[in-house]
Amino acid sequence: MADKREQVLDAAIALLGTKGVRALTHRGVDELAGMPQGSTSNYFRSRGALLEGIVTRLVERDREDWEKFAHLRPDSKHALVDALVAFVRFSTGPDRVRTGARYALFVEASVTPGLDAKIGSARRALVEWGADMLELVGSKNPASDAVVITDYLDGLILHQLTVPDLDFDPTAGITAVLGALT
Repeated sequence: MADKREQVLDAAIALLGTKGVRALTHRGVDELAGMPQGSTSNYFRSRGALLEGIVTRLVERDREDWEKFAHLRPDSKHALVDALVAFVRFSTGPDRVRTGARYALFVEASVTPGLDAKIGSARRALVEWGADMLELVGSKNPASDAVVITDYLDGLILHQLTVPDLDFDPTAGITAVLGALT
């Protein structure tokens, strides 16, 4: 069972992903989390601290989910494509709210001092982790290829969130991008 801090952060993510950054208040998080007023501010004294906490929690939850899709370490291009397709489908389907929260944070980082550094740090860790997997499947330039794949997936997911395609199948595009790089 999640501890109270995680409960607060998960409620903040849900609020951010369903109602956007304007709705993200300490009081709104307390209500959604079903906690007494003031609970969120006990853990996160400022809006900036709450936003940074959300980024950290998103990274934790994303890693947990990726492990489910990647079967720890894909050892072939085909296995990596399958894992990436599953992750994109999950991100734009069952996990759409959390994905929406992530993109709301991206926009918020452009106007909130310090948040860009927190998101940048999380992105660098993701790219390094992706580079390790790309090296396993034969990439000659895993660090730069991981940046390209990450950017492609971000764009793909963003477009599916904002202009949903009922026949969405990311397999061909992911296969093409991965094939061109490795």
